[in-house]
Amino acid sequence: MKAVRLGLAWVLLWLLAACSPPPLTQQQAYVFGTLVEVSVFGTPESQAQQAISAVLARFDELHRALHAWQPSELSRLNAALAQGQRAPVAPELAAMLRDAQALSMQSSELFNPAIGGLIALWGFHADAPQAQVPEAAAIARWVKAAPRMRDLHVENGEAWSDNPAVQLDLGGYAKGYALDEAIRILKAHGIDNALVNIGGNVIALGGHGDRPWRVGIQHPRQPGTLATLDLMNGEAIGTSGDYQRYFEAGGQRYSHLIDPRSGFPATGMQSVTVLVSGEHAGTRSDALSKPLFIGGPSQLAEQAARLGVADYLAVDATGQTHISPAMQARLR
Repeated sequence: MKAVRLGLAWVLLWLLAACSPPPLTQQQAYVFGTLVEVSVFGTPESQAQQAISAVLARFDELHRALHAWQPSELSRLNAALAQGQRAPVAPELAAMLRDAQALSMQSSELFNPAIGGLIALWGFHADAPQAQVPEAAAIARWVKAAPRMRDLHVENGEAWSDNPAVQLDLGGYAKGYALDEAIRILKAHGIDNALVNIGGNVIALGGHGDRPWRVGIQHPRQPGTLATLDLMNGEAIGTSGDYQRYFEAGGQRYSHLIDPRSGFPATGMQSVTVLVSGEHAGTRSDALSKPLFIGGPSQLAEQAARLGVADYLAVDATGQTHISPAMQARLR
């Protein structure tokens, strides 16, 4: 009788273990000036933690290499460019700069990482914005100098510029690149299902059990979300919003999303979210939301078509939403 009871106990324990949900392992950190969260589903916790640690270590490495105003590989390159000198660049940074050049050209240079000096002038190269509008003459000088990614040359392990005004800021690119790196690392650690969120830039690997990963799109002016959608394997969303880094002066909001044509922060949009799939989905979701934001509502559909973005949700300066038909079908 005792043996029977012991046998039943083992069967019950086995059934409870079989019926318990697979583990969800999550970890948060603060990188790239924002909150980062990595979630891994259906993997033993020790394996998941090891993979997440590798991802966060990679994020920290990229943050230190690409920092635009603290000592970094990128800031050293900027110092050389300002002096009209050539500088050595590591293969990874060289590949990133060439990719950013291609995205800039594709966006008619509305995505322009060469305007780091203009971003600094507006006080956004600081942990907290300076809350002061620069002098009009100083802004005009930057606009006249017209630093562009096409001025940059990257060849044979070196970079130089035809225009000393070129100062690189990859803040609109690095988070998306990091998302793609996260997926690469997670796969290398045998992870099949994960969600990576870098301050609202999100990429999905696999699913959350028997359903896709579900994410929310932040409302630009109110607490909570505008809508939710299911992210399929390999899909990424990127959001550009005037609520992320900004200051107010004279009753007007000035965000870090600067229009390189005027030298002033773009004012036509409150937020733009794009959904991207395929190769380098994270990088493209981060970069391509910027030209849609800067272009404003009147150019939204045209810009999206030129950039190959079928899924977008935008809120313009008046609070009106603009949703592409493809995105409308995905929203909840």
